[in-house]
Amino acid sequence: MSDAIERVAGWIRETDAVTVLTGAGISTDSGIPDFRGPSGIWTKDPGAQRMVDIQVYASDPEVRRRAWQRRRAHEAWTAQPNAGHRALAELERAGKLRAVVTQNIDRLHQKAGNAPETVIELHGSMQHTVCLACRDRRPMAEALARVEAGEADPPCLACGGVLKSGTIFFGEALDQDVLLAAQQAAAQCRVFLVVGTSLTVAPASRLPKIAAAAGARVAIVNAEPTPYDRAADAVIRLPIGEALPRLANLAGMMPE
Repeated sequence: MSDAIERVAGWIRETDAVTVLTGAGISTDSGIPDFRGPSGIWTKDPGAQRMVDIQVYASDPEVRRRAWQRRRAHEAWTAQPNAGHRALAELERAGKLRAVVTQNIDRLHQKAGNAPETVIELHGSMQHTVCLACRDRRPMAEALARVEAGEADPPCLACGGVLKSGTIFFGEALDQDVLLAAQQAAAQCRVFLVVGTSLTVAPASRLPKIAAAAGARVAIVNAEPTPYDRAADAVIRLPIGEALPRLANLAGMMPE
């Protein structure tokens, strides 16, 4: 395992074009559970996935009421960046990191110090709401205040339609501009680092192939095997909070 870390750190030392794809696994050390892991949200409560299925959400008021309570209690509101997030921010400060393509909605990369323009939020953000009818967008804090005041399923203030978070649900298309930016970040890097994602959800799962086809070396840091492991140039099974700081240390970005 140390050989893999040293090899990937060497690749990082040699380039200023690193792109990182992150998933829920990078945020578990910050107290935000992942989805499919042994202690994941959907593993413990398979019914929770209904709250992020757009057809179910739009048609079932009870699912929406449950979703609003989940949003109020979401760990991301109080979570802080962990060592993995901070290591990626350090790579950017050192001029190595071109982009962080994240499947996460928690904004912990930005809190850690990655520039907002560096972070590509593939699945949107929980910081705002959007109306399914008129597409009106407002700060999430406004809707949560209404829930706190007693509105179990607050409608859109502009048209009365169904409100959801500004994240991408199952059954919704990704923002095409955001997807294009992610694909370009993969195609234009020399090292593509996959961190904390199962690589089972498209189109994020296709990004390593795009990077490899453009000549980048692909390294995977994930607790569980992924469908891309055999094709990757390196696989690191250490915990993310240990692996990323070690990579940054060996690449000369962080003091020992």
